[in-house]
Amino acid sequence: MSRPKAGARLYQLKNGIFVIRDTGRPQQSTRTRDRRKAEAALARYIAERERLVGPSTPDEMTVADALELYGREHAPNTLCPERIGYAIAAIIPILGSLTLSNITGQICRYYEKERGRSPGTVRKELGVLQAAINFCHTEGCLTAPVKVRLPAKSAPRDRWLTRDEASKLLRAAWRNPKSKHLARFILIALYTGTRSEAIMSLQFMANTRGGHVNTELGMMYRRSVGEAESNKRKPPIHIPRQLLAHLRRWEHDGSRYVVHVRGNRLGNVNNSWKAALKQSGIDHCTRHDLRHTAITWCMQAGADKWAAAGFFGVSLEVLEKVYGHHHPDHMRSAVRAMEGKSYLYDRTETTALKAV
Repeated sequence: MSRPKAGARLYQLKNGIFVIRDTGRPQQSTRTRDRRKAEAALARYIAERERLVGPSTPDEMTVADALELYGREHAPNTLCPERIGYAIAAIIPILGSLTLSNITGQICRYYEKERGRSPGTVRKELGVLQAAINFCHTEGCLTAPVKVRLPAKSAPRDRWLTRDEASKLLRAAWRNPKSKHLARFILIALYTGTRSEAIMSLQFMANTRGGHVNTELGMMYRRSVGEAESNKRKPPIHIPRQLLAHLRRWEHDGSRYVVHVRGNRLGNVNNSWKAALKQSGIDHCTRHDLRHTAITWCMQAGADKWAAAGFFGVSLEVLEKVYGHHHPDHMRSAVRAMEGKSYLYDRTETTALKAV
């Protein structure tokens, strides 16, 4: 008669570290000499092993389980895994112990209240939870999806800089010896509408960590080599001639990064941005508003909407919804119809209106 399997158990090595041994599976270290911590690791191991036997129902899977699986299996393959990590770290202390079947509209409103952040931030975080649930269902770990109630979308920002404001901001950045790099950042943003992270990653040669510019061809490739396209699209573009002249000059300063401080890649431009805003006297402006400004100026100049959508990496729907009213042809036919002679009923009414 064969001996029964021993199952998962703890074993202490000579160096004092506890490991988990399980018949038919590789040994796993708990990385601790403390028995209580080792037992907790064993409990997690057994729970994980049992969960992998088959799909769970929403009554069986907790929010923490779904987020942990999403963070481990999916987040590392995304462009910004740290953003997913921030959302997971915020959700688990508040909702982590609940099962997915408990995620109702009331619970989502409770989370919004407990979180105490802006509706936009809460919407992004709960959006990660929704994505985690959908991922678990798609992967076959969850028998049925659960709908997460998200806060309503906030109205899109319509803040953009006038040309006078942009000039003031550029002068303030250039005249400050500590923030000349910000002047480059602003110029690139205003001429191309590129997002902040992509600008700070730009180099003068192709690479796997960011985009690059080719000054001979006059092209900007905003994605790194091998980078997959995401929702925040980064299409390659022709560089406007004014910016191209600057880039060809900057290329000779010896740095591989387009925007840099003493040859090093920027971590952020927070301090220099605040200083430039203060010196220029401009209020309520974010770095992302430079992108809004670029798209707004492009629309005001009467650019073809399809071409503008491709240049800035936005959908035609978003371009129409957020920036369409800046275009000189916006509702032009309706205005002409209202101005036409046939709109008024008769000459008597026209005379009466002129009297007003």
